Amino acid sequence: MKDLLEPFLYPHNLLLYALLLACICYRKKGLWLIFICYYLVGNTYLANQARLWYQQGIAAPKQAASQYVVLGCGGSATHLPACAAARIQQLKQELTPDQLPVVTLTTRYCQPYLDYLQQQLPQVVADCFDAGDNTYQEFANLAPRLAQQRQIRFITSDFHSWRVSRLINEYQLDASIGAASSQTLRPVNCSLNCFFTVNLSNLDFYSKLTAEFSSYAVYKLGGRKLTGA
Repeated sequence: MKDLLEPFLYPHNLLLYALLLACICYRKKGLWLIFICYYLVGNTYLANQARLWYQQGIAAPKQAASQYVVLGCGGSATHLPACAAARIQQLKQELTPDQLPVVTLTTRYCQPYLDYLQQQLPQVVADCFDAGDNTYQEFANLAPRLAQQRQIRFITSDFHSWRVSRLINEYQLDASIGAASSQTLRPVNCSLNCFFTVNLSNLDFYSKLTAEFSSYAVYKLGGRKLTGA
């Protein structure tokens, strides 16, 4: 009973009910619009459906490949970010003990990536180079190297997979995607109260989703001028 009732007392849900009360009292179309947008963006059931839709759109079964490309995600000369560790872990899950593919990493800060890869997969020999500051530059620099390759497997984070899939098609690569799981696409627990409450964690999901689509739209509109690719 506590788990069912407690969410109704969270500040963001009190704001939801205050907005509903204001809509009923003042009967302004603008207030109703604000209330509806706030509810739709924050509602957990709808957000979980959007997560499922996005995952189904990027889902690709694990498959053996002759070439693996682990796309970089920042860091520093001494620090390996969590997203990079998750991508290398995803690579580890996909490889069989007797598999020795070519592994390419694209990052400005190679050493932390290579050190962690060596810890997790000591049998793998990897090539690491700085392919650019963003995904579009990475693909522009990778495409000449991979043009003649077959069965390429790109390893990236799940919420970046849609954009990577678009670039794979654009460069006509024989490739698939291995998506490292992140908190962004993990469904939020939802019981009966999820229809009458909002959850602020859904805002993070929608903001990343919007950033993903907007980034690709800017690339298609501006190309080299805006992205350097």
